[in-house]
Amino acid sequence: MSELAVKAQKLDAADELAALRDRFVLDPGSDRVADAAGVYLDGNSLGALPASVPDRVADVVRRQWGELRIRSWGESGWWTAPERIGDRIAPLVGAAPGQIVVGDSTSVNVFKALVAAVRLAREPGHGGRRDEILVDATTFPTDGYIARSAARMTGCALRPVTPEEVPGALTDRTAAVLINHVDYRTGRLHDLPSLTAAVHEAGAHAVWDLCHSAGALPVGLDEHGVDLAVGCTYKYLNGGPGSPAYLYVRKELQDRFDSPLPGWNSHAEPFGMHPEYEPAPGALRGRVGTPDILSMLALEAALEVWDGVTIEAVRAKSLALTDFFLECVAEYVPAGRVESLTPRAHAERGSQVALRCADAGDVMKRLIERGVVGDFRHPDVLRFGFTPLYVGFGDTERAARVLAETLAV
Repeated sequence: MSELAVKAQKLDAADELAALRDRFVLDPGSDRVADAAGVYLDGNSLGALPASVPDRVADVVRRQWGELRIRSWGESGWWTAPERIGDRIAPLVGAAPGQIVVGDSTSVNVFKALVAAVRLAREPGHGGRRDEILVDATTFPTDGYIARSAARMTGCALRPVTPEEVPGALTDRTAAVLINHVDYRTGRLHDLPSLTAAVHEAGAHAVWDLCHSAGALPVGLDEHGVDLAVGCTYKYLNGGPGSPAYLYVRKELQDRFDSPLPGWNSHAEPFGMHPEYEPAPGALRGRVGTPDILSMLALEAALEVWDGVTIEAVRAKSLALTDFFLECVAEYVPAGRVESLTPRAHAERGSQVALRCADAGDVMKRLIERGVVGDFRHPDVLRFGFTPLYVGFGDTERAARVLAETLAV
């Protein structure tokens, strides 16, 4: 057994989160040197299945829908699910209750937040023409697509800039800034506190995409005065494929939040069937149409894996796992065969490691065949996501070892 394998055993024995692995449905691991079955490092794309979810979904389908039917909107709490589950997510992103509503996709919530941010910036007292949107030039494509549409709708110019360029790009014409908290390709963590402060100093509003940070590291939405934020729930929050996203609206802005998608579900009297729209109070005005109950309640069950877990403990393990993976890669993989795109500095790292590799697509295919599941991003990036709730140090060492063996073929 290698020194790193021995080190992994010691780290796993001391891991205070190790028992959480039993809360998930995972492939059995293996200690055989050549076999890496059960190493799932793609939780940054789709989280593993929490063990409590299947029975909960079965109850929703068979009893709540099958037996109670329409009564479940009240008796089973379907109607209040968006805000109730939002309050469950709130502590994981540093938000007080009453500021997050769950529903719709990330793309839809980005649109709502960005248009609303522009409208907020055009209220009296902000100065300037406020006819420009800054968008993270390194963003996940859908954010860019939505930003272009929002710019057209609001009569704004769209200017792509890197997060590092944001402070210097802000002017009295900037209305809103859309930034990813963690770069989906490289795993780079951007400085949310200082960038938010810079945006506010310019009189604009910040919209943060938390898809690759929520559930992996502290966010501090309230602490840092973030205006609006969106995120998905199927990555580190383990809500399941296509599980609904969420929208955060800071409490101080809620009575001025003007959604471009005013649906009946966000009306102050949703069953009044009034021809004129009057928004509901608080974060509820972020709702649009009928909630997707099946996936929403699966998400609610999935969030129970966080009972008794602090995001600070998760962050500490995340950094330890990614540090250890980089150490193992440096030891096992021949020099020059891969290049890490992920920052070494903890303050700049999310919960994934991205390695540049000339034949990355083929390498990832062979890794998956051997049981190490990460993913590939065009043209040459291997991505490995580390979900501290169920990934251990033995998994991490084994993945690096099999990567080295695969690259040697």
